Amino acid sequence: MEKSKTYDCSRACTVERTEDNELLIGYKLGCCKLAAFNWLNGIPSDNYKDLFEVRFKNTHKGIYRNTSGLILKVGDIVVVEAAYGHDVGIISLEGPIVALQMARHHIDPSTYEFKKIYRKAKILDIERWQEAIAREHKTMIRSRQLAARLGLEMKIGDVEFQGDGTKAIFYYIADERVDFRQLIKDFAAEFGIRIEMKQIGARQEAGLIGGIGVCGRPLCCSCYMADFNSITTQAARCQDLSLNPQKLAGQCSKLKCCINYEASTYIDAQSKLPVVREPLEFKDGSAWLVKTDILSGVMWFSYEKGNMTNIFPLTADRVRAIQALNRKGIKPDSLQGYRAPETEKEPETAFISAAGDESITRFDESKRKRRRKGHRHNGHHGQKEEK
Repeated sequence: MEKSKTYDCSRACTVERTEDNELLIGYKLGCCKLAAFNWLNGIPSDNYKDLFEVRFKNTHKGIYRNTSGLILKVGDIVVVEAAYGHDVGIISLEGPIVALQMARHHIDPSTYEFKKIYRKAKILDIERWQEAIAREHKTMIRSRQLAARLGLEMKIGDVEFQGDGTKAIFYYIADERVDFRQLIKDFAAEFGIRIEMKQIGARQEAGLIGGIGVCGRPLCCSCYMADFNSITTQAARCQDLSLNPQKLAGQCSKLKCCINYEASTYIDAQSKLPVVREPLEFKDGSAWLVKTDILSGVMWFSYEKGNMTNIFPLTADRVRAIQALNRKGIKPDSLQGYRAPETEKEPETAFISAAGDESITRFDESKRKRRRKGHRHNGHHGQKEEK
């Protein structure tokens, strides 16, 4: 029988069954959601040598204490303490980097009660863990049917079984408060396990499921974002972004988190630009502001309000100078005399292809022709003429 290897991206591991029907679990760092690069790897720390970060499904992680003195490392499958029974997870971080993760999540090691790491997982623990994982998808489909039968306005996005198979966490989304007391009774009767309902937001659901954003990279909520700040359309307005909901919304149907990334830079740059509420007055007419390049500090004006065909760029300093002259009742001659010098001649851009620019044999060694002394070839290049 050949080896069968599958990838469990939700738990960042590979599952392989050998010819002896033994399960082999391998840790895959590249599949981790909310993974942290251990740039302090190899640095000893006696203060945090017993603390380890254990990851479970998707973005579910926790800090646990090794009280039994086991020799543990990243990638080990361990059995940890749970509220009821025990759970199985994979160690994802160790050493001083764990202290930074605790500070990020506001965990005080002097007062926080860490749960314990019991032991390394045995073959029986791994088998039971994999059996519980195999039930998750069917349980999620059936739980959605039970919720729809009761007419509850909620969406069950994910189900996570505990390592011993005695408990499951149901992650759900709801716009309003949901009375799911009867639903819990139906779940307990249907699945025969302990039930925990955990409400999450749309952005947290996107982090659990994961995906690829419009930028071509994995979603930020599944890579590193654990705290979600409020995002408003004002952040899009200050960057002159199109207020099209289809372009501003992410896969969670909410405003993209990346809108806030550069908002402070644009606000700071916009504060250095003059406020233009009225047109600039010239002798040949009034010039209206039609466009602003916030980061470069260039403002574009046109003699026709709202017309983008004949526009003239002005720097922020020149706009202030013209406004100062207008306040004194002075009108400059024309807008063309004040255009920004760096934009008078726009560089022409052309497509340049590197194909064919160089010969593919340019790195080959040149072959030197050997000439025979005293031997003449008529009609060939390199023939020596006698004088």
